[in-house]
Amino acid sequence: MEVCPALSSNDGLKHRKLTPFRVLRGLICLVLLLSTAFMFLVYFGPIAAVLLRFLSIHLSRKTTSLLFGLWLSLWPFLFEKVNKTKVIFSGETVPPMERVVLIANHRTEVDWMYMWDLALRKGCLGYIKYVLKSSLMKLPIFGWGFHVLEFIPVERKWEIDEPILRQMLSTFANPLDPLWLAVFPEGTDFTEQKCKRNQKFAAENGLPVLKNVLLPKTKGFYTCLEILRGSLDAVYDITIAYKHRCPSFVDNLCGVDPSEVHIHVQRIPIKEMPLSESEAATWLINAFQHKDELLSQFVAEGHFPQQGTEGELSTFKGLVNFSVVVALTGIFVFLTFCTSIWFKIYISLACAYLSFSTYLNFRPLPVLGIGKPMLCNEKPKKL
Repeated sequence: MEVCPALSSNDGLKHRKLTPFRVLRGLICLVLLLSTAFMFLVYFGPIAAVLLRFLSIHLSRKTTSLLFGLWLSLWPFLFEKVNKTKVIFSGETVPPMERVVLIANHRTEVDWMYMWDLALRKGCLGYIKYVLKSSLMKLPIFGWGFHVLEFIPVERKWEIDEPILRQMLSTFANPLDPLWLAVFPEGTDFTEQKCKRNQKFAAENGLPVLKNVLLPKTKGFYTCLEILRGSLDAVYDITIAYKHRCPSFVDNLCGVDPSEVHIHVQRIPIKEMPLSESEAATWLINAFQHKDELLSQFVAEGHFPQQGTEGELSTFKGLVNFSVVVALTGIFVFLTFCTSIWFKIYISLACAYLSFSTYLNFRPLPVLGIGKPMLCNEKPKKL
């Protein structure tokens, strides 16, 4: 039995000390992110995700991607320009504006945020939709955003998750709709304790014994391929590693860690993906075995092979985007508190709707489809 492993979540000292100044800076960043998110959601959410959706789901999604992609770009700007974290890409250079499924290893609670750095470079920042645990939908404000952006909540119990996953995935089958569907097949973030349990299970069942990743769960991944295959361009296999510690959300806000994020990308054209469930399961396990080898190589050499596939973000564009988001937020604050009472009524109604729709996973359908089920979590027919 192999001992688990070199890539623990607390390797090394923190890159920067958590000083009182960094704590204050983190609080300022959090207030800024929450306030801008709140104003964007209450002013743009009902228009983009409700009113336009009555006319066209495609139009609604394009508008939502544009407006909320503007806000999401604050995060790569925070990571790369404010925190001075180096984001280093390697592997293949993928083309822009594709419809894809992304699979990634899950090192820590913020892995999914660093996919925004790749998406921004490809013009697809507002396209990302994550499969995430349903408890995250209860987060204040951010939960509303996850709902508006059509993230897929799961309980991590297949008998409960399968009908929800199939129903929501079936609404993404239009090849004209923007889509980067991100899946973490391990189902949870990596820890040494989970790794040891996983290694024991693998050894007892004749599966690969991995030391830097967990064995992937295959059913959800195959369901994504099964339903979306006809409208996808490719699958992106993403491997993420950090120097010198895996960051937490607080580390990111305060600019403490990480010093470097390394993201290795492999593009697999959809026509090369297996058709049957058993073959897709074998492919996914082999892909994670390869991730394990890549991460061992990263530990030994300090980098992935074929570095330098993506350039740096433009500081000028980041500052312009930041200024636009802050200016719009300032206008919304002025309208809310310094003008007509009707804006306050609108905000109240928007908050009530966002709370209701997020709790029930509710999204309206176009007027012409009014006779169809209105709740996304209604059990669909088997495909």
